Amino acid sequence: MSEPLIVLLHGLWMHGFELGVLRRRLQANTGMRTVTFSYPSMRGGLAEHVRRLLEFARRHDVEQMHFVGHSLGGLVILDALRVTQDLPPGRAVLLGTPLQGSRAAQGVVRLPFGRTILGMTAYQELVQGKPRQWSGRRDIGVIAGTYNVGLGRLFVSREHESDGTVLVSETQLPGATDHLVLRASHTSMLFSPEVAAQTAYFLQQGSFRRG
Repeated sequence: MSEPLIVLLHGLWMHGFELGVLRRRLQANTGMRTVTFSYPSMRGGLAEHVRRLLEFARRHDVEQMHFVGHSLGGLVILDALRVTQDLPPGRAVLLGTPLQGSRAAQGVVRLPFGRTILGMTAYQELVQGKPRQWSGRRDIGVIAGTYNVGLGRLFVSREHESDGTVLVSETQLPGATDHLVLRASHTSMLFSPEVAAQTAYFLQQGSFRRG
């Protein structure tokens, strides 16, 4: 078996290259090899993305396997970990993931061509999907942002804490190991040194660093 591995997943309307800064920081902070898994977030359903992620993961013979997912990528990770028990042990961190649906997505779908703009997976999981909880054996950490700059401002009152796209309340996951709120927008999470440091800390320690 080789060294521990971190698998990174991007969110909606993104591809793997947006994760470059976060990938390098995680690799530097943990010493673990870090790779990206790209999936067609605008096409296909969640089950297909999960199947492809598991195929990708099983091709790596490692002693530990951790997962980090931004936004929609966190849902792909959560469902993949829910349906399988044969992956190497490890932890997962979800960044700005709308685990309880998305008011912003519900707003987008009311626009002309809104369902097309969102894509199949986002429509099914963020508009029609049911609230999620976690009862698996793997430690799950969630990071939410409070810098309200982004699409969500068009559809959600500024009285609600959000990262500009996803409400803090929408990132809550009953059964998760830890939940942390940081000053970051939905997109800037990918470029934040603090988000990278906290993610690395959770993957190594099983909790976020406080104080």
